[in-house]
Amino acid sequence: MLPVILFPQIDPVLVNIGPFPIRWYALSYIVGLLLALFLVRRLVPLTPRASSVEQVDDFFGWGALGVVLGGRLGYILFYQSGYYLSHPLSIFEVWHGGMSFHGGVVGVILAMFFYARQQKINFFAFSDRITVAIPIGLGLGRIANFINGELWGREASTSVPWAMIFPGGGDVPRHPSQLYEALTEGLLLFLVMYTASRSHKVREHAGMLGGLFLTGYGVARSFCEFFREPDSFLGFLPGGITMGQVLCVPMIIIGITLMARAWFAPPYAGLPDTRDNAQDTAKN
Repeated sequence: MLPVILFPQIDPVLVNIGPFPIRWYALSYIVGLLLALFLVRRLVPLTPRASSVEQVDDFFGWGALGVVLGGRLGYILFYQSGYYLSHPLSIFEVWHGGMSFHGGVVGVILAMFFYARQQKINFFAFSDRITVAIPIGLGLGRIANFINGELWGREASTSVPWAMIFPGGGDVPRHPSQLYEALTEGLLLFLVMYTASRSHKVREHAGMLGGLFLTGYGVARSFCEFFREPDSFLGFLPGGITMGQVLCVPMIIIGITLMARAWFAPPYAGLPDTRDNAQDTAKN
């Protein structure tokens, strides 16, 4: 029998700036968005070009709004619709937590669709470059969940060397499932997505990377749900599955469908390189 690790008590507030607390969770969103912006700005110019760098900068306001609104509405609809129908003002109390990643995905997809339509660019090619960066925010968010001591895992055997006692989780050792998710949905999925994005053949099949992300996340999240304690107000669904696993099923189906469509569709030619056009005009 191995000794159980006690959860390291970390203040969820990183720093107080006057009366305003800066929390680790909020910081994970901010840093995740900035790193994603940095990466996508370098991906969109790769051939075949999906958009201009300026369009990426312009979109990220849309994307952030899609994440927040979609994540909040998804949590309300998928997890606690009854409570929020009885307490409608609580919908706006986002500082108490309550965000759904699956809802956030829907929000970002809608933001990308409407933005691509407004800008008259290829939705699938544009979304391919955006989705490569999403695992960065996922990984940081799960680390923030761990720091907050929330969303801990199921009871683990004391023979598991990293089993941990979480505050609020009773006196039983539990899996640090937040870290499992940070490694699989975050680091591992990012490495897969980034490696695939370096291939010109993959990039010219518009929709392939988006489908790979949906499938990869669905598989990773479904796996991690076997170690994560279900929300107390939901518990296990019939058959011992969780709501997270149920919501991953359509993601995987849509992801596989997108990859199949992308593979058999004609290759995406990309947008013209405006820099080359400008140089040709100057020479003439």
